[in-house]
Order: sequence, then C-alpha cells, then structure tokens
Amino acid sequence: MYRIISILFIMFFIGCSVNNDKKIVILANEWIGYAPLFYIQKKGYLKEDNIEIFKTISLGESVDLYQNGLGDGLAATQYEYSLLRNKIIPIALIDKSNGADVIMSNLSIEKLKRQSKIYVFLELHSVNSILLNQFLKIYQIPKNRIYIKNLDQQEIVDYDYDFKKPLLIITYAPYDDMLKKRGFKIVDSTKNTKYLVVDALFIDKKYKNDSRIKKLKKYLFIAINEIQKHPKKVYDEIKTYYLNYSYEDYLNDLENIKWINGNKKILNEVFGEIHEN
Repeated sequence: MYRIISILFIMFFIGCSVNNDKKIVILANEWIGYAPLFYIQKKGYLKEDNIEIFKTISLGESVDLYQNGLGDGLAATQYEYSLLRNKIIPIALIDKSNGADVIMSNLSIEKLKRQSKIYVFLELHSVNSILLNQFLKIYQIPKNRIYIKNLDQQEIVDYDYDFKKPLLIITYAPYDDMLKKRGFKIVDSTKNTKYLVVDALFIDKKYKNDSRIKKLKKYLFIAINEIQKHPKKVYDEIKTYYLNYSYEDYLNDLENIKWINGNKKILNEVFGEIHEN
C-alpha cells in the first residue's frame, strides 16, 4: 500500500511543474544524514527550480522507484551506487557514518558466537548486507548459522520478535532508537573503523549539464551548515519527516555521523568519479 501511495505522490509531483523545465525528483529515506535534503524541501529553496525532495521508507525503495522512472536522483550509499552506476553520477558527498549504522541484538557478541542459529533482520538489498558480511567476518561467525529475514526498516521496527531466540538486526538512525525501546542493544557500529558507510547525492546522467544541479549542491551545503550551527532550528523545520523522533534523539544521532560535504578526495576514493557543475 505504501508503495502505491509513493508512486501516486511522485506522479503528482511530476505532473505539477512550476516552470518549463522538467521536474527533478530526488529520492531520500529517513536516514539522519539526509536531513539537509528535507530541510531544503521544507524551506522551499528549490521550488522555483522545479526540484522536489521525496521521502521514501528505505534505501531499497529509493532504488526501486528510480529504476521504475519515478525519480531522477537519490541520496544513497556506495552499495546503491554499485547497483545503478551505469545510470547515475555522484554530485556531492554528504556524510560518513560514525556510529549511526548499527548492529543490534538481544545477546552479547560472545553469546551470539556460541549460537548454532542466529536470526538476522535487515534490508537485504542495501548497505546493510555489507555490514552483515563484515560483522560475520570480524567475529568469525559462519554464514551457515544465520537465517535472514528481509524487511524494510519500518517492518523491522514493527516486527513481532521472539526474544527467546538469538536475534540480530542491522539498521541505522533513527530506527535504532525505536528498537532500543523494544529491548535491543547495540553490539557494534560504524564507530568501529572496520566498517565504512558513506552517503552521497546522485543524479541521473541525463541531468549532467543541467544548471539546476549546481543550485541543488549549493543549498545542500547551506543546509548542512545550518544543521551544524542551529540544530534546533533545523529540527523544528523537519520534524514532520521524522515521526516519533525527539530532539534529544536527533542530537544524539547527529553525533554519530561526520559531515564531509565538499570533500572531493573522499568522493573520488569511494565512488571513483565526481561531476563538477
């Protein structure tokens, strides 16, 4: 049902142009690192340029909508880029996860290592799968011990868990705060330097020379600067995008990412190319 609603809303966006340029729809989910994009949308900075930021429920949905022609760009990680690299180009690095991508469990790592079966919940076709593989490698847990349940992030939060079983969840802010309230604890995260998750803004190659992309990047960096200097002001603007998300949770999660906007060196190292506009 949510997917149908998403498609209808995007079709509405595309059909409501404010000028002669085709509307550019940027897809972004609720990851804390994408908060600057929602701030841009809320403030209406790009309305005259016919650019919309559309909220999705997951990285996977952003990819699906883009592949179905219902988006022109997306905020995503290196994993999603690997799936779409023939169609999109990175235009700006946003952040590096520094604890905001997490592995959660109802058991300690030592107890998990002793289990013959571990039930893993994650958004499989996303960067979550990279974290899972790294986690298993770091702690030498054989893959044949894990049983995977592929869910989007909201489904992970709402799932009816059997806490008598060994449970492992791969997720990220702000969903981890909801799972903490259900009794899960963080057992590892991207504060561990063995994990690498970076986020960037990508655009369809057909917009490579569109002058509006330069404005999009400009306002992205302005929004990041506003978050760093005036976090409460930005929170008050975007809180409708983050339901059941307190200001305290928001501040704590901001501590777990590093803004690295404009860092061409890192962008080139991770994605291998950058479009200058």
